[in-house]
Amino acid sequence: MANDASTVFDLVILGGGSGGYAAALRGAQLGLDVALIEKNKLGGTCLHNGCIPTKALLHAGEIADQARESEQFGIKTSFEGVDMAGVHKYKDDVIAGLYKGLQGLVASRKVTYIEGEGRLSSPTSVDVNGRRVQGRHVLLATGSVPKSLPGLEIDGNRIISSDHALVLDRVPKSAIVLGGGVIGVEFASAWKSFGAEVTVIEGLKHLVPVEDENSSKLLERAFRKRGIKFNLGTFFEKAEYTQDGVKVTLADGKEFEAEVLLVAVGRGPVSQGLGYEEAGVAMDRGYVLVDEYMRTNVPTISAVGDLVPTLQLAHVGFAEGILVAERLAGLKTVPIDYDGVPRVTYCHPEVASVGITEAKAKEIYGADKVVALKYNLAGNGKSKILKTAGEIKLVQVKDGAVVGVHMVGDRMGEQVGEAQLIYNWEALPAEVAQLIHAHPTQNEAMGEAHLALAGKPLHSHD
Repeated sequence: MANDASTVFDLVILGGGSGGYAAALRGAQLGLDVALIEKNKLGGTCLHNGCIPTKALLHAGEIADQARESEQFGIKTSFEGVDMAGVHKYKDDVIAGLYKGLQGLVASRKVTYIEGEGRLSSPTSVDVNGRRVQGRHVLLATGSVPKSLPGLEIDGNRIISSDHALVLDRVPKSAIVLGGGVIGVEFASAWKSFGAEVTVIEGLKHLVPVEDENSSKLLERAFRKRGIKFNLGTFFEKAEYTQDGVKVTLADGKEFEAEVLLVAVGRGPVSQGLGYEEAGVAMDRGYVLVDEYMRTNVPTISAVGDLVPTLQLAHVGFAEGILVAERLAGLKTVPIDYDGVPRVTYCHPEVASVGITEAKAKEIYGADKVVALKYNLAGNGKSKILKTAGEIKLVQVKDGAVVGVHMVGDRMGEQVGEAQLIYNWEALPAEVAQLIHAHPTQNEAMGEAHLALAGKPLHSHD
């Protein structure tokens, strides 16, 4: 292995996804000499196989729904079908533009970018392309890949992962989605909009089970109305090919058949065979263990993103990468409050939240110390115009701050910014209530909910 001892970087980053490139950009901005190593494309899962392409598909599905349903707004259109080649061109053009911009950013910050498959070779070096890249500090950011279940082989044909679903050249006539979390309900929503018959199978008792139970129930009601079927509370047993599709059997013997099976049971860390354990890095079930400052047990190694057991969200990766870069540059850093991270599921309708659920709040503070309020979007003028239904639910510690904001409805992801400020600044309902929200906007519903919680409701009943 060639050892280029003449160059010792301040920071060597293994992985160019959200966490890795955020650390590279911020580190270089702060004067660190940074090397960034990526085996595929800069931008990682989020840009190429996750956040961006899935949201493009969902928006295309939204356009299809609007074309079908335009007459309810007095607009006559004809819907002639979905051109998947055209949808993919639209999606790929979005990705290409962002990818080009990101490449330009990395180059402009003078980051040394190395394309190749890297492997940690010591606590201060990474081997790539026959070269040993030395660093005073190493950041592991190798991300995640779609998971499966024991005995369930993803073959890319009839049993597929989200990676395969993103490039499927057709709309399946019918689909079973195994997993009712974020990935599962987003694909179920998009495929239904494209015209597929969809059934979601979730072993837990609700769709999007990590959200507040009220949000889950509202989504389930909306999915029923849209004709998206789902089976809850029974776990997967097996899958087998039929003559022209796939048959899924559940633990209670119930069977479902469809053209394709999408396995959406989460994502697992990419850490095997990369030299982490040999370098002494502490791990658990493939995840790299870190403290609140993203430090591993090895002083010269940090880790961020989907590789560590925190929220698997691109914006969490950004924040973790920035935290590491600022810590290494000697700035004062503050640990991330993961409850304060905005979470959005971009199905139709959208599910968005910040803070803790009502159940968690009762567990922490006691049932008698928690107040919950629901504001129905039926009272919001802009939501009426858009013909979207849903609610904003606030969770408050009695006589104290709002500790949870949970929203269901079209475009609710766009309201999560203010919700984030409310939670993270420990706002009292009366403090938010005195802010003037523009009318008519969906954002106004946030103000109305806090007016009601502060005891002075306007467009809602006492």
